[in-house]
Amino acid sequence: MIRDQETIEALCDTVARFVRDRLIPAEDLVSETDEIPHEIVRDLQELGLFGLSIPEEYGGMGLTMEEEVLIAIELAKASPCYRSLIGTNNGIGSQGLILDGTEDQKRIYLPRLATGELIASFALTEPNAGSDAASLQTTAVKDGDDYILNGTKRYITNAPRAGMFTVMARTDAANKGAGGISAFIIEKGTPGLSLGKKDKKMGQRGAHTCDVIFEDCRVPASNIIGHKEGAGFKTAMKTLDKGRLHIAAICIGAAERMLEDALRYAMDRKQFGKPIAEFQLVQAMLADSRTEIYAARSMVLDAARRRDDGKDVSTEASCCKLFASEMCGRVADRAVQIHGGAGYISEYAIERFYRDVRLFRLYEGTSQIQQLIIARNMIREAA
Repeated sequence: MIRDQETIEALCDTVARFVRDRLIPAEDLVSETDEIPHEIVRDLQELGLFGLSIPEEYGGMGLTMEEEVLIAIELAKASPCYRSLIGTNNGIGSQGLILDGTEDQKRIYLPRLATGELIASFALTEPNAGSDAASLQTTAVKDGDDYILNGTKRYITNAPRAGMFTVMARTDAANKGAGGISAFIIEKGTPGLSLGKKDKKMGQRGAHTCDVIFEDCRVPASNIIGHKEGAGFKTAMKTLDKGRLHIAAICIGAAERMLEDALRYAMDRKQFGKPIAEFQLVQAMLADSRTEIYAARSMVLDAARRRDDGKDVSTEASCCKLFASEMCGRVADRAVQIHGGAGYISEYAIERFYRDVRLFRLYEGTSQIQQLIIARNMIREAA
């Protein structure tokens, strides 16, 4: 539901120009140093990209879902690490507050998240709880007006630089299911909260993850999102439809970048006296990639519009995440194949993107989890 076509087109053009002029030229430096330069972080803040989906009354842009995915597609044409930095502020790091937080909680945190002054992190996954999120073992035991948290969270995006964490912990030891879980807001520096070493990952250098460890971490009861004990898992699940549509849009943008690079290479690279783009088997890989990108884009825009209309898009969001992330992997593989030996050399961006996009099929729910969600929703609706 685009509210102002002229405004969103201008914003997309601004982001596309920023990606082309600032983000892409810095990709090699980010890959070498594993850090996003401070001046680029400042530019992301000044453009308001940390607050894309945060309501205007709290200093954000308040974009609709359709508007957000259009911006995400443009932003994803640069290295995924840039999007990762702003992603939690716009997605799972802020949406729990937006959906279920008290007015005081919103006013304390959302304006700082919107400006990028505060980086958010979402701590759900644990060493023994990932896809089966309801089995998490981090405990929060009531002690007067506080809770004492103990446990370890794993692979937490932006944790090394986060100023606040949305943490899922079990407040009802007797309830082993989702109803025993609460969502806490915990600020950096809280006694008992510590971080593990940065993870060394296959790709996405510049985007950092690490363990978040709680050892007798004392948190006021007022830090429970919405002041509602036992509602944390529901809060987390409500954020996922939006997050899955956002990630699907990121997959589209990354696939478009990889296809653009592959097409350019195929038109320049000559074999047997002519550009390899003139060979039909190369053309087939280009055509299949373009077709799948178009299909994914159509799916995501349709689902985003449905969400903006207030419809339940649980099934559609999982369909988008499943198809777009798998599509992105196929486009990456074809793009490497079109580059030939050059695609295996780090001098070309496709080598890095091939590793970077592999993560899209894992986080925000693996492809297999999306299949289960889709099928279970189908069965439930039919019954």
